[in-house]
Amino acid sequence: MDGDKSRKEGQAKNKQCSNQKSNQTSNHQPTNHSSSPQSGSSDNSQPSSPLQDFNQRAILTSGEILTSPQPIVTQRDHRHSLSGIGTANGAGSATSPVNAVVKASSTGTLASSAPFHLHNSKRENMVSSTGGDFLSNFPSLTCSGPSLGNFGTLTSSCSANAGKTANGGFDADLFASGHIFFPPPSPVGSSPPQNQGQVIYNWQASKTSVKERLAYLYNTDTMTDIQFKVGKPPAHQIISAHKFILSIGSAVFDALFNGRLASTDSIIEIPDVEPAAFSALLRFLYTDEVQIGPETVMTTLYTAKKYAVPALERACVEFLKRNLSPDNAFMLLTQARLFDEPQLAALCLETIDKNTTEALAADGFTDIDLDTLCVVLERDTLGIRECKLFSAVCRWAEAECIRQNLIPPTSENQRHVLSRALRLIRFPLMTVEEFAMGSAQSGILEDREVVELFLYFTVNPKPSISFLDVPRCCLTGKEQVVSRFCQIESRWGYSGTSDRIRFMVNRRIFVVGFGLYGSIHGPTEYAVNIQIIHMDSTKVMGSNDPTFQCDGTTSTFRVMFKEPVEILPNTSYIACATLKGPDSYYGSKGLRKVTHESVSSGKVTFQFTYAAGNNNGTSVEDGQIPEIIFYT
Repeated sequence: MDGDKSRKEGQAKNKQCSNQKSNQTSNHQPTNHSSSPQSGSSDNSQPSSPLQDFNQRAILTSGEILTSPQPIVTQRDHRHSLSGIGTANGAGSATSPVNAVVKASSTGTLASSAPFHLHNSKRENMVSSTGGDFLSNFPSLTCSGPSLGNFGTLTSSCSANAGKTANGGFDADLFASGHIFFPPPSPVGSSPPQNQGQVIYNWQASKTSVKERLAYLYNTDTMTDIQFKVGKPPAHQIISAHKFILSIGSAVFDALFNGRLASTDSIIEIPDVEPAAFSALLRFLYTDEVQIGPETVMTTLYTAKKYAVPALERACVEFLKRNLSPDNAFMLLTQARLFDEPQLAALCLETIDKNTTEALAADGFTDIDLDTLCVVLERDTLGIRECKLFSAVCRWAEAECIRQNLIPPTSENQRHVLSRALRLIRFPLMTVEEFAMGSAQSGILEDREVVELFLYFTVNPKPSISFLDVPRCCLTGKEQVVSRFCQIESRWGYSGTSDRIRFMVNRRIFVVGFGLYGSIHGPTEYAVNIQIIHMDSTKVMGSNDPTFQCDGTTSTFRVMFKEPVEILPNTSYIACATLKGPDSYYGSKGLRKVTHESVSSGKVTFQFTYAAGNNNGTSVEDGQIPEIIFYT
């Protein structure tokens, strides 16, 4: 009896202790109640349901303790259900939902064909700040996978496996915000939105190489950490970029971001660079692609030099070389000197030498600066007569007067702006006729200089002068003429066929024109096409379509090429003239070999032979083209 009594007292004490512990627990942690039509209260002795476990974990993880034992009501979207959310490789524990999601998001894409929503009225106010920040930073998280079924279960696996703990449980904090939206995937092949501030989830998966991934980052706001305000207001633009990519491509950017005096500004202003040129620079740094055109090549070259990107510099220079022509040679020469590109400058000068007349006639010539003009006038290789060069320089002087607001551009003002360039014009290389008809009457030269030059042309020995008399290489010395006929006859007709004669010389010369016979019927104007053709290659070395006036005498009349034609020694060429007009005089008793001798330039030997084919009857013995005008 005593034993039974003791056992009953012990059971009573144990029961009392159990009740006290139960009461203490209920004071600190409310009991979760499942919403069920069959039961109005929870039974602590019964095993908890998965829904009760989820609700309890959601409350505990949020860091808050409810003082009211009110049940948590879950609003269920009847279109979808949630079951079996899997675990991502390396996902964090349930106490670190952000890390779990970040790690999970790197494993792949959630495969879903329809968006789903989770609503939880009680837990909307229990979102952790870290989880909220994460979701706000990824406003366009893309999901691709099956739809969600009943709450608490996922009907099929997700490659991201977000929301499940390492132990297989459900990470409630991940969905504690109450509203999570996964939009449907974009159509296959569609381009990501540019400059929209949106982050496309798992864009890395479709980029199979580092180059593709960097190219994707170009011109997007994805992970950018620096901005540039490029250009001058109001045409400036804000361009975002990545410090790391810029630093590994440019020593200037590296010093700007990582040097001892690195900038801490979030927006860097670059007013001296064009936005298009800066974009071309960034495209090259991100993708190795060169995107330049005639309108942007010079500004891109400047930008590449400013930020020390030599590969882009070379690409710009090569582009300019490919597009170099007589029309833009002077403009590019100015830019090449400005940007210190000696190779490009040399090519421009070579083009000007070979096409001097066309280059001087281009609009860009009058826009060059005085220093560039002097560099050109100092050259000994210009292929133009000095009188034509002087006329071009006068045009430049007029344009410079307007730029300096010296209006009207009088001869005094032109002399002022020409300054030292005037002394670089080689007036002594002109003939006395060319000087008298042009330079002497221009008003740019002083009276003393005009008299000095006239004395140089007319007296011997030559007096000293203040202008250079060194011949230019391609037009050495004075103009010379070789004549191949000993007698003149009358009546040579024309029917559209070319007069042609073959010739060869023993030294290098430059042919500048032909002397032709004129009409036997008095003063007449002829239209003529003249050519010099390389015999072996049939290449036209020089050509022009001038007109000339004749006075009805037996004299020859000058017909000139646009620029001197270089004639190499011991090489056969064909001189060709096609005249349109009445019958003319012609030469007879022609010479096969003519040696022309000059005091200043020595001897030049010409050999004339018959040009096979249709030549309108011209031969070595008689015909047209009696004279060849040349320089040595």
